[in-house]
Parts: sequence; C-alpha cells; structure tokens
Amino acid sequence: MFGSPAPPRGAADADEEPPHPINWNLLTGDEAEAEWLDLNAWVSWLRATYGLPPTVIPPFWHRHDELVWELSALHTHWLNAYDPDGSPSAPLAWHRDFADARNRLREWVSTCGTKLDRDRATRITTWPGEAPAVRASEVAIEDRDADFVAYVLQDVTARRRIEDQARAIARAS
Repeated sequence: MFGSPAPPRGAADADEEPPHPINWNLLTGDEAEAEWLDLNAWVSWLRATYGLPPTVIPPFWHRHDELVWELSALHTHWLNAYDPDGSPSAPLAWHRDFADARNRLREWVSTCGTKLDRDRATRITTWPGEAPAVRASEVAIEDRDADFVAYVLQDVTARRRIEDQARAIARAS
C-alpha cells in the first residue's frame, strides 16, 4: 500500500490466535523458525514503509539480540494496535511508541556497531573476575538475505538439538 508492500499478516493472524509477546529464550525450533520469518517480513515492510535508515534498522539486525528483542516487541505491539477488534486509538499509541523505539534502536545500533556494509558482534563488557571477552572482527555484508537464512537455520538447528537432547533425557528417566 502507498508504494510499499502490504504488511505481513504474521503467524498469529494465520493461526487465528491473538498476538502475544514472544520470549525468544523459550521457543522451540519450529516456533523460532515461524517467528523469525514473520519478524523478518515485518521488519522489511517497516523499513520500506517508513524509509528507515540503517542507523535505525541495519541489514544484520537479526545478529544482535538487543535489536531482535526491540523489533519483536514493536512487531507484537503493531499486531495488537492494528487488530480489527482493537481500540480505534491504538494505532496512534503505536506511532507514539514507535517514535520512542526508533530512539532506542538508534542507541542499540550505535552501541553494537553494526552498519550498512559491515557488521561485528555486539561487544560485551567483561566484569572483574570474568574471562576476557573475545574481540570480534568486522565482516563485510555481502548478501543480507543469504546471511539471514543461514543464521535462522543455525538457530533452528541448535534449538532442535536441545529439544532432541531433552527428549533423550526424558526417555532415559
């Protein structure tokens, strides 16, 4: 609509479930895969619709937990704000909160160091008594979509491996 692709419906709409907060720490492999794909489609729509620069939403946002959590919360808020059964003033509240979120996103992007053409892992401050953090080097961003697919496959595979291990432990008990 208005020059941008239509906003994605999201898994909650497709399953006829009301939108709910996403706790990325608790998702199964299948749940994570669906949420990653929904969030990626929505973030692409959001970026194009609002003309957001990489200082707000960088190409490798998916590689930074702080950006994933912020964008996921914003997505859930958007789904609720534009629910057909929602309050008529909810979209205004979403836009007010979106302005606040853009400021936080700028801060997260600045702190984590990801840019339009290169990325590095978010630096973690080592506290006294902890092992020193490994310094991450920057990598060039060659193909954002290919990286997203590889990253999601790695995440989903790791989650499924944990699920398999938990099932094996449960069977052994």
